[in-house]
Amino acid sequence: MAASIAYKQVKIFSAAIRIFHWLRALAIVMLVATGLYISWPYLVGADSTDVLVQGWIRFTHLIFGFVLCAVTLARAYLFFFGKSDIERRSFKDVMSFKSWIAQIKSYLWMGHLDKAGIYGPLQFMTYFAISVVAALICVTGLILYANVYHEGLGGALWSTASWLTETMGGLAMVRIWHHYMTWVFIIFVVIHVYMAVWYGIRFKHNAVDAIVSGYDYHPEKH
Repeated sequence: MAASIAYKQVKIFSAAIRIFHWLRALAIVMLVATGLYISWPYLVGADSTDVLVQGWIRFTHLIFGFVLCAVTLARAYLFFFGKSDIERRSFKDVMSFKSWIAQIKSYLWMGHLDKAGIYGPLQFMTYFAISVVAALICVTGLILYANVYHEGLGGALWSTASWLTETMGGLAMVRIWHHYMTWVFIIFVVIHVYMAVWYGIRFKHNAVDAIVSGYDYHPEKH
């Protein structure tokens, strides 16, 4: 007779982490959409004097750019100083060769994961890398902002921004790197969504609903 399986509810994501996750997702989508339009304003002809559309799209890009900056700082703080250490515990698996082998095998449908925290080593390093990219895209975005707006925040950032602009090889190179990192985000989002759905199907827990409700469900055999 087949064993019945009960599921234990476990809280893994706090409300703050969930809110910041979806704010970052919204910011990335809006920044990519508006950023691509800014680079190629296809709705208004080059000979047109109507710049209102471009103005509103640039304004939207700035708003969500600051949202991404705020969320990136907040998530870094929560990772290092948050009450829950479930994300920090994942670093133990990064330092374990056995955990790397286990995760790679699990992706090949060979065995299951036994993680110290919420993320496997490959997941942890991927999220760490995209967090670094988010920080860099925020920095290059602020450099571009300071080169356009010379008062207020732009003025306060100008001395640092001008030094970074020169260090990176000029304003054109700053824009190029900003554009390259945008494509890193696009590729990451596609893979991330696919893997999140696949992970829920493969392991029957820690699926997409966990970042919505905050709860995971672990099977318990009786």
